Amino acid sequence: MSFLQDPSFFTMGMWSIGAGAIGAAAVALLLANTDVFLSKPQEAALEYLEDIDLKTLEKEPRTFKAKELWEKNGAVIMAVRRPGCFLCREEAADLSSLKPRLDELGVPLYAVVKEQVRTEVRDFQPYFKGEIFLDKQKKFYGPQRRKMMFMGFVRLGVWYNFFRAWSGGFSGNLEGEGFILGGVFVVGPGKQGILLEHREKEFGDKVNPDSVLEAARRIKPQTSASEKK
Repeated sequence: MSFLQDPSFFTMGMWSIGAGAIGAAAVALLLANTDVFLSKPQEAALEYLEDIDLKTLEKEPRTFKAKELWEKNGAVIMAVRRPGCFLCREEAADLSSLKPRLDELGVPLYAVVKEQVRTEVRDFQPYFKGEIFLDKQKKFYGPQRRKMMFMGFVRLGVWYNFFRAWSGGFSGNLEGEGFILGGVFVVGPGKQGILLEHREKEFGDKVNPDSVLEAARRIKPQTSASEKK
């Protein structure tokens, strides 16, 4: 047992433990930057979206079924992860830049939020040029709600998104729930269906505006019975 008295033995042991810990951390970091541990989104059926209860944000709120948003002319709808998040504000501004062309197509732009915290929705409005409604049951974030917790802060893509939004002059705060991931939908009128369903896979994974516009151009206006005659 004389080797136990040899200082180099303990030095080698500590070095091995340290090297093992560094290796394990490196593997964990590598896996965190893949999609291995990301929950897979479940596509929403049109019938699921149609039956969602939304509420207006007026002093005397009105509750209505979500299908009212797209029943006649279709709609582009942003499910906002958190109004105070500067990444969400960046995506809202991108979608709002499409508004003139959406107006030409006759397609409205809407957003839903999952909660109403102090002045967060009002402070979000300058970035978003459409009406905003409350989805208290968080149905637009389903059918299977996905969360990104602290793993998001070790993903290189998230840090790239942070830098992109910050460089673009966007800022925000930490008010409200921000772990349930959002998305963007383009829905056609009547039973035309969901033409685009973008699900945020990590913080700042925003939709491609060109894809939104392309989907909006595929919307077929709903003709009334009188027009058919």
